[in-house]
Amino acid sequence: MLERLNKCPLCKSGLFLNHSEVTDFAVSRETFILCKCSNCELLFTNPRPKKEDIGPYYNFPEYFSHEDKAKNLTQWIYQKVRNYSITKKVKFIESLKKKGKLLDYGCGTGELLKAAKKRGWKVTGVEPSEKARNQANYKLEGKVKESIDDLGKDSTFDVITLFHVLEHIHDLRKSTRKIINHLKSNGYLIIAVPNHESWDGKNYGKYWAGWDVPRHLYHFNLTSIEKFKEEFELELKEVKPMKFDSFYVSLLSEGYLDRSSSLISRYWNGFFKGLKSNRSANKPGQFSSNIFIFQKK
Repeated sequence: MLERLNKCPLCKSGLFLNHSEVTDFAVSRETFILCKCSNCELLFTNPRPKKEDIGPYYNFPEYFSHEDKAKNLTQWIYQKVRNYSITKKVKFIESLKKKGKLLDYGCGTGELLKAAKKRGWKVTGVEPSEKARNQANYKLEGKVKESIDDLGKDSTFDVITLFHVLEHIHDLRKSTRKIINHLKSNGYLIIAVPNHESWDGKNYGKYWAGWDVPRHLYHFNLTSIEKFKEEFELELKEVKPMKFDSFYVSLLSEGYLDRSSSLISRYWNGFFKGLKSNRSANKPGQFSSNIFIFQKK
């Protein structure tokens, strides 16, 4: 069942136009419309599956963030890169705060929290997927909740992370306010999102894997990130690139572009397209995916 939005989910403007049509190449082969807000430039799927109906769109073997076991070479590479990236993420978090309380919103199978816990952090996760949440709780002894509403009202955190999660949240404004309410006054909110204005986004066009409709409900650029900052009274402290993402997204995009292409061809082209995307980015914010570090004003 689809729901149609009559306002921008970020800024609530009623001024938006149809922008493009994108196919869900990963699961359903359905086509979805992306609208563009005339005020904040957010792209958003409209109409979109309702929150209670979107589950089946996540049920496919290649949805790696909900899996611990690799079933093929692509998954194996993804998990090796993920493990390396997790180490770097923890080090980055510790460059902001040496130790403290960490909330990972949309924590998947809990690998980031597990690594942070080993480093002495007090960790909590939120993960709506029952399968992923069960795997995470096996590692973290029940520290992962289904919803942010399951957290204690007075619980606050030094760092809250959303790595490739914001674009999945149906109740964008309401959920963001709830998340910020759990952030300490001097805490950090770390958000990573894909960038459709990156070189690889423009190069692959409608075949760009970063669209990932309908799982990705929103697509941010620097203008919409600026509006996000204003809407929720945040201060943007820093922007950092996620350089591995261009390779992974390009690999998937090669498969969408030509489903008959060999695996070797996809890896070869994906590697060099990913490299070109990174080299085309002149500064953080222009990469295939970017990390935005916020604090409360």
